[in-house]
Amino acid sequence: MASDWEVSTLGELAEIVMGQSPKGADCNSDGHGTPLLNGPTEFGSNHPHPTQFTTDPKKFSKKDDLLFCVRGSTTGRMNWSDKEYAIGRGLAAFRHKKGKEFQSFLKGVIDIKLPELLASATGSTFPNVSKNQLNDLEVILPPLIEQKAIAHILGSLDDKIELNRQMNETLEAMAQALFKSWFVDFDPVIDNALAAGNAIPDELLERAEQRKTIEKKDKADIQKLFPDAFEFTEEMGWIPKGWAVEKLEQKIDVLNGFAFKSKDYVEKGLFVLRTKNFTSQGGVELLTDDVYLPNEFKDTFSKYLSEPFDYHLIMVGASVGNRGLIEPHQLPALRNQNMWCFRPKPNSEISKSYVKYMLDFITPLKLGLASGSAREFFRKGDFQTHQLCLPSNSVLNAFDQIAFSYLNKQAQNNSVNVSLSKLRDTLLPKLMSGELRIPDDIF
Repeated sequence: MASDWEVSTLGELAEIVMGQSPKGADCNSDGHGTPLLNGPTEFGSNHPHPTQFTTDPKKFSKKDDLLFCVRGSTTGRMNWSDKEYAIGRGLAAFRHKKGKEFQSFLKGVIDIKLPELLASATGSTFPNVSKNQLNDLEVILPPLIEQKAIAHILGSLDDKIELNRQMNETLEAMAQALFKSWFVDFDPVIDNALAAGNAIPDELLERAEQRKTIEKKDKADIQKLFPDAFEFTEEMGWIPKGWAVEKLEQKIDVLNGFAFKSKDYVEKGLFVLRTKNFTSQGGVELLTDDVYLPNEFKDTFSKYLSEPFDYHLIMVGASVGNRGLIEPHQLPALRNQNMWCFRPKPNSEISKSYVKYMLDFITPLKLGLASGSAREFFRKGDFQTHQLCLPSNSVLNAFDQIAFSYLNKQAQNNSVNVSLSKLRDTLLPKLMSGELRIPDDIF
């Protein structure tokens, strides 16, 4: 510790607000009152997404507060409060006493002290952290000017990571909207039919009326790839004229994973993709407790190797329905059991981007999420026999050109974020211990 650093406590550094849950009768999911946070189920990648509200809030977090889980198996999980929330007893809100520009330093303190804090948590089954434990947690603090400089460095890294996440969310929303417009709502076909004066099927009349009032954004060279009429099929009803109806299994392979044995795990080697690597938001993330297999398994179990942008779906268990692409920076990887890999058949006109957005659209329907009757498992047949309405190769190629550029950019952003997170993890202990000092005149 540097000579000008002081031993203090978290309670002296920060204001700590412990949550208090309102009565159930005062809570609702209709948007009445103050948004209520009960725990990490509402946490996002950076800030929460509340699902409940209360008309009788007890305790509050303010904008820019650090939200901290204090109860149960998720003790220590954190998020940033992006506005005022009512907080239940599972959460606490931390704010640096000198202002929001020091908040990233405060989070750095918590990150460093978290193992010690969890070790001191009480409870035989699930840990609980009390206000006294938080207040009395011993911390070592540099002068305020250096706290602010450390906050700037850590905050800048976190801001860049969050900016990339937000960019990815935008790109993902754009691709999903494009898929739905072209392959579900048939907007370009409706537009062409309206322009040609052709009949619109009754089932699409409402959409056609909407299209009359919408500013058309598709370019002329894209628009001309689509037909200007519909035809009726026994399998799918009205579809664009000339488009084909085929079962998913005719175009896409559904590949199994393998039940690798834990006795074969090694410290470094081939990454094993497991169900826990899939997020509920849709995606694959690398974890600190990932497991690996010897490199020679690459030949022995080559049929279970994932390829760039393969689409994976969890088919059973608590995370059934979680899904995501594996990206180039996450390879090489072997698929574990309890998941399927969807991959276009060799020489198929179907692209990996089409596979992703088609499955993103149909999986919630197959799972029963749309009806509220969520299922506990999938069968291969649930997907293999699914009917696809396939356009011409030129339309599929046009979609892939756009959608894959989005997927590739998202993968690049995610790779950058992995590097930024590693840099932050490397700098954090050095900055917080004084091993790495920041000159006074750097800012």
